[in-house]
Amino acid sequence: MPDTFSTPRAEYERRLTAWRDRLAALDRRHLMLSNGRLLLAALLALALWFTFVRPALSPWWPVATGGAFAALAIVHARVLERIERARGAERVYLRGLERLNGRWAGTGRDGAHFMGDHPYARDLDLFGRASLFELLNTARTEAGETTLAAWLGAGATVGEVLARQQAVDELRRNVDLREDLAVLAAETAISRTGALVAWALAPSIGFTRSVGFMFIACGAVAVALAVLVFAELVAARWLIFWLVAEAALAISWQPRFKHVLAGIETPDRDLGLLAGLLARIEIERFSSPRLGALQASLLTHGVPPSKRIAQLRRMVSWLDSTRNQMFAPLAYAVMLPQLLAIAIDGWHRDYGHAVDDWLRVVGELEALSSMATFAYEHPGDPFPTLVDKGPLFEADALAHPLLPSDAAIPNDVRLGGDHSHVIVVSGSNMSGKSTLLRSVGVNVVLALAGSPVRAAALRLSPLVLGATLKVEDSLEAGRSRFYAEILRIRTIVDAARGPVPLLFLLDEILHGTNSYDRRIGAEAIVRALAESGAIGLVTTHDLALTEVPSRLSVPSVNMHFEDRLEGGRMIFDYRMRPGVVEHSNALALMRAIGLDV
Repeated sequence: MPDTFSTPRAEYERRLTAWRDRLAALDRRHLMLSNGRLLLAALLALALWFTFVRPALSPWWPVATGGAFAALAIVHARVLERIERARGAERVYLRGLERLNGRWAGTGRDGAHFMGDHPYARDLDLFGRASLFELLNTARTEAGETTLAAWLGAGATVGEVLARQQAVDELRRNVDLREDLAVLAAETAISRTGALVAWALAPSIGFTRSVGFMFIACGAVAVALAVLVFAELVAARWLIFWLVAEAALAISWQPRFKHVLAGIETPDRDLGLLAGLLARIEIERFSSPRLGALQASLLTHGVPPSKRIAQLRRMVSWLDSTRNQMFAPLAYAVMLPQLLAIAIDGWHRDYGHAVDDWLRVVGELEALSSMATFAYEHPGDPFPTLVDKGPLFEADALAHPLLPSDAAIPNDVRLGGDHSHVIVVSGSNMSGKSTLLRSVGVNVVLALAGSPVRAAALRLSPLVLGATLKVEDSLEAGRSRFYAEILRIRTIVDAARGPVPLLFLLDEILHGTNSYDRRIGAEAIVRALAESGAIGLVTTHDLALTEVPSRLSVPSVNMHFEDRLEGGRMIFDYRMRPGVVEHSNALALMRAIGLDV
């Protein structure tokens, strides 16, 4: 555990230095072992020469030298593995320092493929370069990234959010575990849609016990006949006859055994990689109910998955041994390959279904660890308070989490409950209107995913989001921006009729049409949303739309952002103020750049 009083930056720098020192020591050991292997290889060549070409040494010399070379190769392989893990840990803290220094955008996995046709992911920059996903994502497996993307894409229930908050809070303080998860998961490039899970979920052959007993009996008879032949109690022809009968039996069952054994190599390798990660999860002592439940769900019949995987890998190892030319005759005589195929199929039948659950648990832990890392790196960001009764969004000093802390200007936003249900925000371009809408939306996403939020305090109820911040025309589909916008608004109005209250974020509403149609259309749309129980914000340049709050039947208010022109430059303070913006600098700005208006 890190020092309680250590800042994230100091802790990361301390750990980075420690891992680099360890890497330097391992690199020295690697060089020493490499030179040692070269020396032993040369000595082995000399020993073979002086033993078999010019007999001058005992045959034990090349045997001993070869054994030493093999032992050194094993030690060297372990050192190389430790070097790779140390480099993985180094990358974890380099990436962490990039986030703390604000240089993370475009350097990580951005989850752009999760965008799809999500109703507001593009509006709120949930996925893609410099997105919320890229900022949060520390997952290394496909399962982890998929889980994190799903949590960001859809809010959870109050109970689920509270459970995640407790888990994130526990993992936030456990830097050691988060480091191990990141390093070990990086070695486990396993997909829940890949070969391992396809094998695990495929039906097994389902050999019956009688088949296993039959092959055990055949092997026992072969051993007994071999003993009797050796004792000269029976003729050798009986043993030969029996071995031929065994071969015929094996051939008759060969298609089923081949089906079992043909697909085991890739699952065996992938499970070997997964076992180390699962073993690390198994030994951790968790206090939060969610983490404890995830850990407990790994057990299959009370046995940890790493031990189940070890059972399978021992069988596969024995199977590989049967291919050894010296051991193969004995193995086939006692029908060991067939017995191992039956045992592997039995493991597949009993535990194959659990593999997908193991990967699911790994994915959830990685998603929780991603949010815990965000919480650790932003100790001033609190967990939101969730209430069942809504709609409600009540934020103090709300800011955008993708902006640097020293550059983001916080604003208070209150919607629903005893506050206004609709806020119409006026102001010029670049004054902060769109950023305010994104700040509200992204913090709702964080809150309902179980993460801390970028605010001094936030209270909210479960909400569904609807946004029109990045509506674009489509030449291919033959749609103008205005038509694309009203199609989006229609889906938002439909969502407002659902069981969960809607929070709408309408940016520059209907600005693709004339002012007359815009005023009438905007008022009708906002009224329909408000009367369905939705809450939200509407931004506009058109001061005619600031009359909308006075015409609604629900509590509504005007707010605005100000700007001023100084020395030909627009100056913004990004502070939201009550009322309607009282002046416009558009003409002055056009004149300042030389336009004759």
